Amino acid sequence: MSLAVAGQAGSVARRSVLRTVRQPLTIAPALGFPLIFFAVNSAGLGSVTRLPGFPGSSFVDFFLAFAFLQGAMFSVLGSGQDLAQDIQTGFFNRLALTPLRGIALVAGQLGGVLVLGLVQAVVFLGVGLAAGVRLESGVAGALVLIVFFLLVSVAFGSVGTALALYAGTTETIQGAFPIAVVFLWFSSMYLPRDLIEADWFRTLATINPVSYLIEGIRSLVLAGWDAQALALAFGFAAGILAFGLAVSAYALPRRLTRT
Repeated sequence: MSLAVAGQAGSVARRSVLRTVRQPLTIAPALGFPLIFFAVNSAGLGSVTRLPGFPGSSFVDFFLAFAFLQGAMFSVLGSGQDLAQDIQTGFFNRLALTPLRGIALVAGQLGGVLVLGLVQAVVFLGVGLAAGVRLESGVAGALVLIVFFLLVSVAFGSVGTALALYAGTTETIQGAFPIAVVFLWFSSMYLPRDLIEADWFRTLATINPVSYLIEGIRSLVLAGWDAQALALAFGFAAGILAFGLAVSAYALPRRLTRT
């Protein structure tokens, strides 16, 4: 990336970060809802740990990954709605008359996602530790967890950006978020895949990329260093990011057509 493009990306990123910081109604749900669901489910499903073969003895440790994944999914809304709003208000049309490069726009747009993701990671990890979670991977594992969460947040943010560029409406972004949540529910969120008795559900969880993202985080908490789980988690996160960027690259030219 040239210095000029990097400067453009930095300008867009500053605007994205400021928009995120100035919208508490965007930040509050991204922090509050995952923690509320984490608290409620951890309190009500503790008996699950008595199942033969359940990893660990604490459902709080097991379920912390849920808070991280649900929090990351709010990136779809964060990046997508801001960009779709720019398109609907005509601001994007004015950008098309400037020398702004498409790659700078996409990269900068994800700046707000990174800032919010870092806040989420610190808060979720802090709440988990306060609730008694102890990472088997130690301090190094906590750092890896934060880096991985930021990657997942940017990956989901790229999907939101792609949807905004392709559809151009905030309604599309709002409709996509429940679909993302469906992927979360049909994953290994509540039980390890080998303990899911229903064949159809276990099959869905196995082919669901979100399961591997959850299991990567969970491995850092429960197992220490599981190379296979981490490789799959980082691989699927990178795949989601590549998909989002590819769709963005396809949809961007028609949005930045200069007249």
